[in-house]
Amino acid sequence: MATTRPYRDLSFWLDALVTAGRDDLTPRPPLDGDTTADVCIVGAGLTGLWTAYALLERDPSLRIVIVEQEIAGFGASGRNGGWCSALFPRSGAALERMSGLPAASAMRAAMRDTVDEVGRVVATEGIDCDFVKGGTVLYARSAVQDRAARAEATESGRYGDRITYRPARDGDATESVGVAFDADCARVQPAALARGLAAVLEARGVVIAERTPASSWAGAGPSGSAGPRGASVVTPRGVVSAGAVVIAVEGYGSQIPQIRRSVLPLYSLMIATAPLPPDVWDRIGLEHGQTFSDYRHLLVYGQRTADDRFAFGGRGARYHWGSTIDPAYDRAPQVFAHLRRTLGEMFPQIGDVPVTHTWGGPLGVPRDWCASVTWDGSVGRAGGYVGDGLSTTNLAGRTLADLVLGVASPLVDLPWVNHRSPEWEPEPLRFLGANAGLVATDIADREEQLTGRRSVAARLMGPLTGH
Repeated sequence: MATTRPYRDLSFWLDALVTAGRDDLTPRPPLDGDTTADVCIVGAGLTGLWTAYALLERDPSLRIVIVEQEIAGFGASGRNGGWCSALFPRSGAALERMSGLPAASAMRAAMRDTVDEVGRVVATEGIDCDFVKGGTVLYARSAVQDRAARAEATESGRYGDRITYRPARDGDATESVGVAFDADCARVQPAALARGLAAVLEARGVVIAERTPASSWAGAGPSGSAGPRGASVVTPRGVVSAGAVVIAVEGYGSQIPQIRRSVLPLYSLMIATAPLPPDVWDRIGLEHGQTFSDYRHLLVYGQRTADDRFAFGGRGARYHWGSTIDPAYDRAPQVFAHLRRTLGEMFPQIGDVPVTHTWGGPLGVPRDWCASVTWDGSVGRAGGYVGDGLSTTNLAGRTLADLVLGVASPLVDLPWVNHRSPEWEPEPLRFLGANAGLVATDIADREEQLTGRRSVAARLMGPLTGH
């Protein structure tokens, strides 16, 4: 659905680019009639952009056309929490149950390497996106959470991850018992990354046709019936005939008939505060480049921004009937108020600092909470990141490039490649189940506060959420 607001109003990150005079977010020209390409990519978010980048790294002669319904970085790529992390929607233990220990360890290693790969490209291409690899601080704010933190630190070594544990100290979030630290995460200005990467691609000859929604696509038929190049993408502004098509639309795929029930759009919302003075940050103890969370079940996530604000977000917005996506859903005042209260509870040092920006947007959630990359010989697709996409998109792009070009590499053997998640149930089961899951996570947190024991509700929900 087309936005009804100026693009800068979609997130603090996009607004910051305009305010600084770095990018006015003017849409690029739309597709101008039928055209041909070696690869046509649907979606100019980070999955599509990283795929184009990886393809050109492998073969600079390729003609690549990206069609985008709005502008590059419009969706989750320009609105997320700015964690370039090694997180994957499925835990190491869940991956091990799915594919075995060697495959789970390979996936975890690939995710860790991806954080550094994003940093390498950012440095090589001169993309100014505030990339600082400072790690993630994970506060354990109850005895139950502390046991979870210790267990995660212990288990992480099984898959080669680098999560450590220490007792709480002055300056940590209130009520903290202990703190886990994951070194494999960088703080990023996500819209600057997406927009900067788009500019790099355009300078290399990639055509990014904005305001050009894809209505359908087709792979090669038995005799190339999809078009003269074997595959095609249909838009209201023309048809792109290509040798291969890559679908990179994440949660917005729920609006496209060819994808609809394979992904559920779940909203995540964020706030940004005014900048805080250095002495407040000294008391809080978060350094530049650090992100943070805790071990509650109803997820919260935050970072110290480059200009010394808190950017803080979380789940809690309900799922909407029929997987609808609407600009009105980007803002839920009760969720924003809850986020501000939660931030103040965690860090009372911030006092009455005002919130300057509020925003949100849909994530893509597969039925089994497992992100995937698929390839059928002419059409590829990646997504289902459940909010862990800022780095995972890079791995997806490199993997898709190898699949499209027929390159045998360790990436194409990772367990998420050609993983097929089941479809979501039809309504009303989808509506009831998705919102029941949201309620259950809230109940799990309340249960643990009351009992001091790990939640029964959380144990029941674990297999449904990739844990």
